[in-house]
Amino acid sequence: MNRRFDIGPFVLALGALLLLVGLFLAWYGEFSAWDAFELTDIVLAALAVASVVGAVGLLTPDVDYLDKRVLPWLVGAAFVLVAAQLLDPPPDAAEQELGTGAWLSLAGVILMVVGTVLSLSKVSFAVAVEGRDRRRRVAAVDHRPPPTETGAPVARSSSSLLHPRTEEPEAGETS
Repeated sequence: MNRRFDIGPFVLALGALLLLVGLFLAWYGEFSAWDAFELTDIVLAALAVASVVGAVGLLTPDVDYLDKRVLPWLVGAAFVLVAAQLLDPPPDAAEQELGTGAWLSLAGVILMVVGTVLSLSKVSFAVAVEGRDRRRRVAAVDHRPPPTETGAPVARSSSSLLHPRTEEPEAGETS
């Protein structure tokens, strides 16, 4: 029995959780995302939560609250926001060095992109679950005629489907 797991939603959810955790860690010096940004931190948190909801919807269709066609737009927006904040930091943190939160958030967004691509391309891995085989093995039945022991050729049958033999009348019989 083979069981298939879509790996994309798991990677997407992991990346979204890394993005959420990264928002609470230091982005610029001692500033976290909540300290350094005005609105970007709230938008990134909302995009991460929506991505987790989308990943759960991909795993269990009964809990599909988010259309999967929206997912690439959410992940793309999160990627653009994180990249923009890394390339152009806010004025208060312009002189600060990038911290752990920034790099963790970037890794999370990259994982979100990879997870979305894997989800929409239907990449999955299969796990084979096999129990003990308790069936008795039986040799295949052989329908060939037994070989001759003397090595002499086997006589042909008296009738053939393609060329049936016709009985020739004996010398005294008339038809």
